Amino acid sequence: MAPSLDFSEWWSKDTRKGTPVVVTMENPNYSVVEINGPDAAFRPVEKSRGKNAKQVTWVLLLKAHRAVGCVASLATFLWALLGAIKKRLIFRQGVSMDNEKMGKGKALFTVIKMFLVTALAILAFELVAYFKGWHYFRNPHLHMPRTSDIQSLFHMVYVAWLTFRADYIAPTIQALSTFCVVLFLIQSVDRLVLCFGCFWIKYKKIKPRIEGNQFESDDVEGSGFEYPMVLVQIPMCNEKEVYQQSISAVCQLDWPKDRFLIQVLDDSDDESIQYLIKAEVSEWRQKGINIVYRHRLVRTGYKAGNLKSAMGCDYVKDYEFVAIFDADFQPNPDFLKTTVPHFKDNPNLGLVQARWAFVNKNENLLTRLQNINLSFHFEVEQQVNGVFLSFFGFNGTAGVWRIKALEESGGWLERTTVEDMDIAVRAHLNGWKFIFLNDVKVLCEVPESYEAYRKQQHRWHSGPMQLFRLCLPAIIKSKIPTWKKGNLILLFFLLRKLILPFYSFTLFCIILPLTMFIPEAELPVWVICYVPVFMSFLNILPAPKSFPFIVPYLLFENTMSVTKFNAMVSGLFQLGSSYEWVVTKKAGRSSESDLLAAVERESKTMNQPQILRGASESELSELTQLKEQKESAAAAKKKVNKIYRKELTLAFLLLTASVRSLLAAQGVHFYFLLFQGVTFLLVGLDLIGEQMS
Repeated sequence: MAPSLDFSEWWSKDTRKGTPVVVTMENPNYSVVEINGPDAAFRPVEKSRGKNAKQVTWVLLLKAHRAVGCVASLATFLWALLGAIKKRLIFRQGVSMDNEKMGKGKALFTVIKMFLVTALAILAFELVAYFKGWHYFRNPHLHMPRTSDIQSLFHMVYVAWLTFRADYIAPTIQALSTFCVVLFLIQSVDRLVLCFGCFWIKYKKIKPRIEGNQFESDDVEGSGFEYPMVLVQIPMCNEKEVYQQSISAVCQLDWPKDRFLIQVLDDSDDESIQYLIKAEVSEWRQKGINIVYRHRLVRTGYKAGNLKSAMGCDYVKDYEFVAIFDADFQPNPDFLKTTVPHFKDNPNLGLVQARWAFVNKNENLLTRLQNINLSFHFEVEQQVNGVFLSFFGFNGTAGVWRIKALEESGGWLERTTVEDMDIAVRAHLNGWKFIFLNDVKVLCEVPESYEAYRKQQHRWHSGPMQLFRLCLPAIIKSKIPTWKKGNLILLFFLLRKLILPFYSFTLFCIILPLTMFIPEAELPVWVICYVPVFMSFLNILPAPKSFPFIVPYLLFENTMSVTKFNAMVSGLFQLGSSYEWVVTKKAGRSSESDLLAAVERESKTMNQPQILRGASESELSELTQLKEQKESAAAAKKKVNKIYRKELTLAFLLLTASVRSLLAAQGVHFYFLLFQGVTFLLVGLDLIGEQMS
């Protein structure tokens, strides 16, 4: 360290006594310490002086090792990505193209291709201008060259393009981007209000409570307890992977056996699966469970038609409530005892909805991202709307309905693919109230493959727009208060079902890459960075363990906006794909408690005779056919991954825009477009979620 030459310090200090001593060590492993006086040796020494040459060397080596590790990981990722592109796009190994049926999505795909071709042409234009030194786009005050400055025909064309861009294209793009930004801010305010409502619920500890023993009867001479009659329905269709665990969980509900009936509503068109489900029902019936099997020969109306057919049975009039569970749902034994009591002394209550919990939320990146979305949906949206509005959209399963509310609201209708939301809106218009129980959780699955998740999201976003067209006249004519009508139309349908996918796709997938070629309409940094990150932070709060995935979550949500926008348009304009219903594929995941229960049941059946006396001849013949089906089962077809053309085209569009932003030295825009383009590329190649091939 160089000695200080500031003599003013010497003049202001007292003269020290003693002779300065310098101790020098020849061994380079020791530090050189300079002692200016007798007390200097006992003063604290700076940490930097205590480091020797070996320590500095090891620190530098460690930092270099970390840097090399990061570079190696990045190189490995890029090499694997290039390998996947080569394998799936060039050699088409183990993949199939996502063929659009009945022309659905072709219009959107054509528009995206037009944007891509235009972007590539403009990028070629800009590259030539960049290397020739015509950097007009770097100047915020666009300078148009005079005629004398024009050196060539190409230069003249380029200047004409700049003039046309500034006078005609930029104002249109700027107006559209401003409109989308306003929608984005409105939707962000809505999310913020919902989060404040959730914090208030947590702070005040607001939740529906059960006072006393709701099953206690006033009849002293009787048993002392009165349980209402409950009908439990399990609709399913070709659910080979999950039917057994759902039927088993429902049959173990803690409720008097003579006070509830289980309906297994099987719409399967595969006879082998029908035999499997029949055998499972027969097994539980022999154990004393009140359970019946129903199968429709004509599968009309999908799930709504199945439920409507089951509610038409004569014995349904003897029941007061109906609980509905999809085939992959596994309720706890105390489910009915934690939900049904809320109906007592509350005649206006029509629905009690429980929360979903996921057995496979940590299976892969796709399931983790879905868990973030659904956790926010239940923890924030459903809970806040249930507490403050007594209304929310029925989730289609894990809920208990008052049968009277279903009947007075018109019952199940087959007019849309979101029959759950349909009946909830009609019940709300008839004055029924809903309760959401955030602390009552029912285990289920989320899709593990992108193909299954994509089809599920298409149905979830096209159906609400179908319903909005059909329900709008009824909402306007209803007798509910005006503010409830406004909530239904403006918030429930328009803002959360229409505006959200519209601005997400238009702003981040179309306008943002276009502004790279139209710098006069450039989006500010806070629109593409600060506000989205903050909103993603709010979305992740209900699932705090998912904070490391905040960046993938933000990028993946923008990627899914393509599917959601396409579904929203098809539902709004009644296109063919809006009526498409595809059963979400399940993997048959089980929780640890389910596995232990299965082992226990297996050990019990090994100690019991194979044929029980309670079995009828028809049931025994079905069991025999079931064994034959198992023995003669054909090998499963090999599944393959798909290539999604719209996502791939958008990936190339965003990557092209990132190259253009690099020329203009726009840091944040470049990184966002680069990572968003890579995300679209990964999704387009079906590299997220379960790998099938």
